[in-house]
Amino acid sequence: MLNTLLKQRPSQTIAFLPHADADVLAETLVAFANADGGMVVMGVGLDGRPNGSLTPDDAENALRQALPQCRPPVVIDWQQEEVAGGWVVTIRVPRSVELHALVDGRVLVRHRTENQPLGGEAIRQLAATKSTGDFEVSAVPGTSLLEFDRHILDEYLQQRARRGRKPPHGGIEDHLIEIGAMTPDGEATVVGLLLFGKHPQTFLPQSSVVFVKFHGKEPRGRDGLAGYGRRVEIEGPLVRVMERAWQLVWDEMRVEAVVTGLKREEQPEYPRFAVREALVNALCHRDYRLKGRRVEIRMYDDRLEVISPGGLPGYMTLDNLVEDHFSRNPRLVAGIFEWGYIEELGLGIDRMIEEMLQFGHPPPEFKATPYSFTVKLHNILNRAPQIRWDTNMNERQLKAMNFLKENGRITNRDYQALCADVSSETLRLDLVDLVDKGLLLKIGDKRGTYYILK
Repeated sequence: MLNTLLKQRPSQTIAFLPHADADVLAETLVAFANADGGMVVMGVGLDGRPNGSLTPDDAENALRQALPQCRPPVVIDWQQEEVAGGWVVTIRVPRSVELHALVDGRVLVRHRTENQPLGGEAIRQLAATKSTGDFEVSAVPGTSLLEFDRHILDEYLQQRARRGRKPPHGGIEDHLIEIGAMTPDGEATVVGLLLFGKHPQTFLPQSSVVFVKFHGKEPRGRDGLAGYGRRVEIEGPLVRVMERAWQLVWDEMRVEAVVTGLKREEQPEYPRFAVREALVNALCHRDYRLKGRRVEIRMYDDRLEVISPGGLPGYMTLDNLVEDHFSRNPRLVAGIFEWGYIEELGLGIDRMIEEMLQFGHPPPEFKATPYSFTVKLHNILNRAPQIRWDTNMNERQLKAMNFLKENGRITNRDYQALCADVSSETLRLDLVDLVDKGLLLKIGDKRGTYYILK
């Protein structure tokens, strides 16, 4: 496990501390306990290499000084190991159901690679979330290991191994208890059924998903009746629900033409990652305590909406949604991460926005209410084929191509107006070059000549 940790980098759930600094350690313990939990690795630099400056006594003294600074105390599990570069101490901090502060009153949470202090309103929101306890590890009465699908468990273990994780110690049952999927008494938990259940909806009917494809831009048709053409209810363990939801959206997507240099490519209606991130977030971060509501995927002509039951968790707001991270269901998120459906914790919203903008869409629209969170991915109807120009054009040719994109045609006179300080012969050769590259078609002759996109 240590070797795997040292190959990683500081993140939302991993902190490297080069020295046994009690104050920094106390801040990190509180920040992890208030957020998604994490692992503190002491005695290594930011590059993950042991620096040889730590001794077991140093680590123990730092812990002895740091723990009293945490109010209430933070529960930890720590180990020390001697490696080639010196001693390394690992401290596991589980997510806590309590709100923790330092003796000076500061409340911190883990924000990517930093310990971030919270203000008054954010502290109240976090405290309200903490008071609900961990619903995801609640036992589901009447269940046992028999409710788990062995094929799903085997797939999970295989994907986990591919990510460099060691095989679970003590067998699969001990591992299920360790990750919160099963209680020590042998009952399945909420997260256990969601991840590995044969049919979670028997016990958690709210865990299914509804996909609806509407005709037009509104839920109702012209006759006042429901305006959808396809409605599908998706059931099964969470990973199968994600796969089926993605496939439905993909099947209903339109495809448009994109020209990149000499190549014509097909581009889906919405960027793949943006859609996948919206679906994964909705299923991982929804409030599963709300039994009467399910995740809804609504596909209109001009937009895709993914609606997740439950407001934003913890101290999250629309203002800090991109920068901060807090999981309502951290064990569920960890399981999906091990499966490979989440690439890096806490960075999905950033990339979703980047992909939408990169492919010419407006940025995603987020809407939060006390009982729901909605992501809207907007499309542009009836737009002309997108054109992404190769970089082997000169600046003048790029101007010409953009002029063509806006106006549909260009003449020699138009081109001379765009590049007034360039000789007419040079401009003529520019256009000939674009024709030779297969980007333009020459229409007409002599004074009646103009060019269009091929």
